[in-house]
Amino acid sequence: MRVLLVEDEERLAGLLRGGLAEEGFAVDVAHDGREGLWMATEHRYDAIVLDVMLPLLNGYAVCRRLREAGDWTPIMMLTAKDGEYDEAEALDTGADDFLSKPFSYVVLLARLRALVRRGGRERPVVLTAGDLAVDPAGLRCRRGDTEIALTPKEFAVLHALARRPGEVVSKAELLEQAWDFAYDGDPSIVEVYISALRRKIDAPFGRSSLVTVRGAGYRLDGGA
Repeated sequence: MRVLLVEDEERLAGLLRGGLAEEGFAVDVAHDGREGLWMATEHRYDAIVLDVMLPLLNGYAVCRRLREAGDWTPIMMLTAKDGEYDEAEALDTGADDFLSKPFSYVVLLARLRALVRRGGRERPVVLTAGDLAVDPAGLRCRRGDTEIALTPKEFAVLHALARRPGEVVSKAELLEQAWDFAYDGDPSIVEVYISALRRKIDAPFGRSSLVTVRGAGYRLDGGA
């Protein structure tokens, strides 16, 4: 089993490399993000252990670029102690697992083995409605060849609609999927985001794909 370890702390990298080698792993080491990204694209690995804080290119950027390139090698990110935002961003950029420093080597080994057993996952399917494409993996949206910049919440609402093209999705369903079941704010917030989406995905292109179905909800059509 071949593993890429991207870690700039040379002492830690050496200890991990030695320990994993004793467990039967073949370990390549990179000490900065740029080198790690190059190695990950040049060689096939069963898993990647990737530190967040790296010189030249941080771990988030490395992970994001790999996922955007369609590389779904399992990635475990090493985050800061008690860094809940680091952990959230690690998962949002496409990591499969994370471990906070300082960590137990026994736990790292067990979780790394679990990642290798599961293997690489397939890139999520890009959802389409006509020439509108919604990419859940890259958190990207485009109309034809034109990239459309969306906020995370705008993307979440559009994603919920794009999963069911041509079907009516109720306001309650959008609240549950784009916010959460415990949301107790004003339900009209959905209308605000629908309006924002229309200004971005429809108006500049002369389209009306995002349709309000009175009393029922909203529908994303593929037509003009």
